[in-house]
Amino acid sequence: MRTKTLKKNKINVVTLGCSKNVYDSEVLMGQLKANGKEVVHEEEGNVVVINTCGFIDNAKEESVNTILDFVQKKEDGEVDKVFVTGCLSERYKPDLIKEIPNVDQYFGTTELPSLLKVLGADYKHELIGERLTTTPKNYAYLKIAEGCDRPCSFCAIPLMRGKHRSTPIEDIVVEAQKLAAKGVKELILIAQDLTYYGLDLYKKRNLAELLKELVKVDGVEWIRLHYAFPTGFPMDVLEVMKNEPKICNYIDIPLQHIADPILKSMRRGTTKAKTTQLLKDFRAAVPNMTIRTTLIVGYPGETEEDFQTLKNWVEEMRFERLGCFAYSHEENTHAYNLEDDVPQEVKQQRANEIMELQSQISWELNQEKIGKTFRVVIDRKEGNNFVGRTEFDSPDVDNEVLIDATKTYLKTGEYTTVKITEAADYDLYGEVV
Repeated sequence: MRTKTLKKNKINVVTLGCSKNVYDSEVLMGQLKANGKEVVHEEEGNVVVINTCGFIDNAKEESVNTILDFVQKKEDGEVDKVFVTGCLSERYKPDLIKEIPNVDQYFGTTELPSLLKVLGADYKHELIGERLTTTPKNYAYLKIAEGCDRPCSFCAIPLMRGKHRSTPIEDIVVEAQKLAAKGVKELILIAQDLTYYGLDLYKKRNLAELLKELVKVDGVEWIRLHYAFPTGFPMDVLEVMKNEPKICNYIDIPLQHIADPILKSMRRGTTKAKTTQLLKDFRAAVPNMTIRTTLIVGYPGETEEDFQTLKNWVEEMRFERLGCFAYSHEENTHAYNLEDDVPQEVKQQRANEIMELQSQISWELNQEKIGKTFRVVIDRKEGNNFVGRTEFDSPDVDNEVLIDATKTYLKTGEYTTVKITEAADYDLYGEVV
């Protein structure tokens, strides 16, 4: 017979998926702490809240496996309660209730007040910007909008996150000030689509105005842009990037594909010619900009010719950073009506080919950095190395700079000047100047 644990309720928040989920978990934890609750992130606790991802097959599988693991722990008496929130729960709640009934309760992406209530806490509206950050202390994600109005055929995000909703500039600035007061020096701006920012509130694309306000926040040294959409990109953002030293010369712009028939079927609202011109305009406006993109291969109807068009274009554009994914056939999306006709092994082979090509490009670009000096922020110590990043690199996904810790002492969160001495395809090695 299982026994109830006697310890005081300690709430363990487990986060799966993207940076938007990290942010949501931090807001949840901030609310719980403000209510006097004991809360931890991915540590031992007798009450578990799993913030799930429902984006593509691999992510859904990881979320389901995590739920099953904790349900088993509940059966074994190791935890008392299991709650599930986030995108998977938003998208598949009826199915989940039927398939995994032992979860105490499921919540969608917009049901934070209800989740807090079940956890014995009140939703406090006055807590603008109050979060328990889970990233290293020198950087934090800053979500400037929720949801998405784009009609991309392959994407289930609007089903899980709803329509685009911008957060007012003044609220974002308050949050940035609070993060800076805690020692955060780098803000990573995230949204499903940064370039749409402000259209709902200010009747115009207002990302440039937001950036002009954020650079005034004392203590913030770097501001980084993640997830811009290529159609209707507000070019005044590039002007701010060029003139404001705090804005990293870096942009993450998921382009997904380049062959015109695929772009049309994907409902991306652009063409190969327009996208190529946009990237040329980026490079002309900010010559030393790093562009990160993501691509999808194996989309329904992708022919060998479409794939070769994509591959040749990747070779031509020489992106500094690139990720590639095999297409995932998602129910209730527009593309789900198409036949998923590219075999899985072909999808994987195509993804591998793109990443091999990118690895070579990355290696060549990195060789050019040898002998040059860069401003580097130190994120952590790992083994005998301090691990840092330049302004051209985002945490977890981009290049890292390794500095021998037996020769130099550095502090986490410190900015230092590093001369690059050698380079691999995704790692740089350097010494402090």
